[in-house]
Amino acid sequence: MGDTVKVGVVGAHATRGWARAVHLPALSALPDYEITAVAGTGEASARAAAQVWGAAHAFDDPHALMAHPDVDLVVIAVQLTGRDGLVDAAVAAGKHVYCEWPLALGAAPAEVFRARAEAAGVRHAVGLQSRHHPAVRQLRRLVADGRVGEVLSATLTYSLSAPEVWSRRYAALFDATKGVNHLAVVAGHSLDMFRSAVGDFTELSATLATRITAVTVEETGERIEVTSPDQIVVGGLLESGAAASAHFMTGGPAGDGFRIEVHGRAGRLVLSASDDSLVGPEFTLYGSDGTGVPVRLPVPDRRVLPDAPPAVANVAEVYADLARAIRTGGRLTPDFATATATHRLLDAVREAATTGTRQRLK
Repeated sequence: MGDTVKVGVVGAHATRGWARAVHLPALSALPDYEITAVAGTGEASARAAAQVWGAAHAFDDPHALMAHPDVDLVVIAVQLTGRDGLVDAAVAAGKHVYCEWPLALGAAPAEVFRARAEAAGVRHAVGLQSRHHPAVRQLRRLVADGRVGEVLSATLTYSLSAPEVWSRRYAALFDATKGVNHLAVVAGHSLDMFRSAVGDFTELSATLATRITAVTVEETGERIEVTSPDQIVVGGLLESGAAASAHFMTGGPAGDGFRIEVHGRAGRLVLSASDDSLVGPEFTLYGSDGTGVPVRLPVPDRRVLPDAPPAVANVAEVYADLARAIRTGGRLTPDFATATATHRLLDAVREAATTGTRQRLK
């Protein structure tokens, strides 16, 4: 490998999609990377994306991209439902891999991916980038440094507005079996960010509820049944012994986004979001020692792409760490081990809600 990491992006598009909105702008702006190949849903689509992003190679077959010698890193930016075999194929080709979240349907297959990547000696990253927002990092640092003293409790709430008319391309969101529903995506991103700041759950109970039982397909007017939960409630204990709770509320015309509160013997920290975006809000951090109103706390500047939109900048942080890991052979977070741990937490939430029994994770 030369001075730059040569990247092939699976799921690239010239005008739309998550790769177009976030991955490709981040990669284009980072000097560590060169976009050399793209793969799309068809030949014309791939060629259009290659022209926009300056890639020398365009493929309608992601396996051909993975086999190309001008690719060091494979970015898999397609949904889990359209990703069958792609992670294994990239690892088998000896390529480093960045895979979008969710990594798998659960912890067991995620652990298989992690073990195979480690055995192949390739570096791996996963799209759980919200933990790298500077305000989230600062919250983690302040908790670890004892800013609020002994942590007594930590709470996370996230409310997200949602329409009742959806394009058919989002149908998998409402199917509990597809692995891209609110539990996997909304709770997955949110709980990973939460646990990165306050520590892991050691035991929990959970309730899942489906309050919106049908949605309308925009293209046809068809009503489809919803089997995935839109209300997710989790309560338990953290490694520190602190009580913790999380409530994810989706549906209705308005949402307030994230709020994390860490309550300690010596004070309180509050992280709040600018809007109800899942992966793209700005955050503000407040602190109080109990003697007055909470004050806004300073947050360090971003390490990379300080002027980029939050989602692009957070992903760029992962890419910056991944480039160093590729060059040094070192580890990074979030990687497939991070993903496996987050999947294990979600599996426990699902099991607790299904069986009505408290789950122990440690």
